[in-house]
Amino acid sequence: MKLKKWIYIAIFLVIFYYAFVANFFITLSILVSLYIAFKIYKFYARRKLNKLVNSKELFEKSELGLFVALVAKVAKADGRVQELEAQLIGIMFDDISKLFNEKEKARTIMKEIFNEHKQKDNDTKEIAQELNKLLSRSILKRKQFVGFLIQLAFIDGGISKEEEKVLKDIMQELNIPSNVYDEIVNKFENMMKNKQQTMSSKEAYEILGVKESDDMDTIKKSYRKLIREYHPDIISSQNKDESYMEEATAKTQEINQAYQVIKDEKK
Repeated sequence: MKLKKWIYIAIFLVIFYYAFVANFFITLSILVSLYIAFKIYKFYARRKLNKLVNSKELFEKSELGLFVALVAKVAKADGRVQELEAQLIGIMFDDISKLFNEKEKARTIMKEIFNEHKQKDNDTKEIAQELNKLLSRSILKRKQFVGFLIQLAFIDGGISKEEEKVLKDIMQELNIPSNVYDEIVNKFENMMKNKQQTMSSKEAYEILGVKESDDMDTIKKSYRKLIREYHPDIISSQNKDESYMEEATAKTQEINQAYQVIKDEKK
């Protein structure tokens, strides 16, 4: 067994020598070429992205524009956009705006798309179909988008029947199997049950990092700061595993519960 181990080590050392020592300059040139190619790709991708702010129509037909439209559908599904939903959406606009050179212009366009689509009915499936075409074969990105939409529905206490209908229409058009949707929803539901355990006012103040003597303005500022820090970031989630959205949601729910406990106590 020991001999076999040393044979493997010897083979590895030989490969390492010829790959990284004998052919050091070749290897280095390949790595440099790959790095340059990656930088060029990032440059043109960023350039293409920034062109979206030149036209609202162009932005609306893009992956980000279609997603914003679907966010509007979920947020308005149960009649009106709740306070917590509006806050999460506002932070989402800030996150996406950071991708653009003209941040304020991008944010303004997204708000316009959102406000227009929350007033429209019966076009959810069509929007999801268009997004599905742009996503090509990216299953992970589909799940991340749907995961964010489910999180948005949960933010105000749970998924209503109206929200569930909209979510299922989107899921169907994005070719996400029903068992995958159920799995995501179950994780959020279990998370909600765990967070619904009684939280003492002492715990609530500790979570928000405030004192019992602080006024509501101070408490609200701390709450908003924490929500902004720990909210699920749809952009950052593209480079992280699936557990990221769950962890961010769990923390968001904890912060929301703490804020609600203190609000009720201060009444």
